[in-house]
Amino acid sequence: MRLESDEDFDALAAAFADLATRAGAIAMDVLAAPTIDARAKKESSPVCEADERIEAFLTPRLAELLPGLPIVAEEAAAAGADFARAETFLLVDPLDGTREFLARSGEFTINIGLVVAGAPRAGAVFAPALRQLWFAGARAFAAHAQPGRPAPEREAWSLLRVRALPAEGPTALVSRSHLDAETKAFLATHRVAKTRDVGSSIKFCRLAEGAADLYPRFGPTMEWDTAAGDAVLRAAGGGVVDPSGRPLAYGKAEASYRNGPFIAFGDPAAARLC
Repeated sequence: MRLESDEDFDALAAAFADLATRAGAIAMDVLAAPTIDARAKKESSPVCEADERIEAFLTPRLAELLPGLPIVAEEAAAAGADFARAETFLLVDPLDGTREFLARSGEFTINIGLVVAGAPRAGAVFAPALRQLWFAGARAFAAHAQPGRPAPEREAWSLLRVRALPAEGPTALVSRSHLDAETKAFLATHRVAKTRDVGSSIKFCRLAEGAADLYPRFGPTMEWDTAAGDAVLRAAGGGVVDPSGRPLAYGKAEASYRNGPFIAFGDPAAARLC
């Protein structure tokens, strides 16, 4: 697949969306079981059958879609895979929000992102239990989608755009499973009108669709956690910046693809309040 024009990146995002929706059937199959076995990885985060099966489904199909492009995937990384540094590569989080999944909350997602020269250029986020799909190349879209089925046709897509900052102040989204002291301090010292708890990479997508304004994150995340949602948010007119105000950078192989603190925003005016 060529990656030269805006249309190329939009087409790639649609292909990612199709793979993510098809992979959603695996998540729902595991979720339907009476019990879900999980274990702790080295860094203590949980992993279950759904993480591994979805990654095993996506990886060969992405390799076929974009031959020769490196694929940095969460469970392969946890197993000790050594990823060569590359300017253009894929990031895969087969199940973002595993804690939410194990709690049988609907707020877990399947994430595929493309990074070019340190920035996310295309991505897809699918929440199978919610039947919600978000994806973006040059433009950002949302659609209702069924797990295990092909992604919806173009006439079912809705164009996404962030909202203007409300006069009463921003609505901030915080992690349901990872609310830390620094985030609480941020909320207490900034002009935040409301807060809402949301799980997984859905937070980026809620900003992109204009349902909220800020998402501060000070705890650890990995690039595969953020790339797809970041791509959607940037294409919808928002952004993600580090504490110095620079766009969140990708390709940090020397840091094992670990992110530092960041603030995601819709209207840039919301970021200026921080």
